[in-house]
Amino acid sequence: MGKQYELFERVDPAIVRWMGKNGISLLRISLGVVFVWFGVLKFFPGLSPAQELVGATISDLFFGAVTPDVSLPVLAGWECMIGIGLVTGRLLRLTLFLLFVQMPGTIAPLFMYPELCFTHPPFVPTIEGQYIIKNLVLVSAGIVVGATVRGGKIDVQGASRQATVS
Repeated sequence: MGKQYELFERVDPAIVRWMGKNGISLLRISLGVVFVWFGVLKFFPGLSPAQELVGATISDLFFGAVTPDVSLPVLAGWECMIGIGLVTGRLLRLTLFLLFVQMPGTIAPLFMYPELCFTHPPFVPTIEGQYIIKNLVLVSAGIVVGATVRGGKIDVQGASRQATVS
């Protein structure tokens, strides 16, 4: 077990340093891919599993003044802009602003249409509810990426220290 432990103690800090060096970029890019992917689906009627719920939510939020035939392409473009900004890493402050402005609207159906989002509110979400709840992860990822727009980094100093066993 001694040699395996020594190998672990040598390899683990290197892995943690690699994660610290690359994790934020990978998170930003993968978050961007999700936004582009879901955004593109909304450009094509019938492809997005959230299409009807999104259209109804936006229509109700704007008291019927914005119809789904207008709101879906606008939202699709909005999500694609967020995704492209995240993938490229350009205009990140604006990109994250767009992401955070969009999020309350994406969570609204949980409160506006609980019968569509849960089979047993609030503990058993439907597929639509799961689609919405995953946005908590997107918001958290956006917060982590946002912490880097002024040069913030992950501190992995502890990874290079050897653990001491008493």
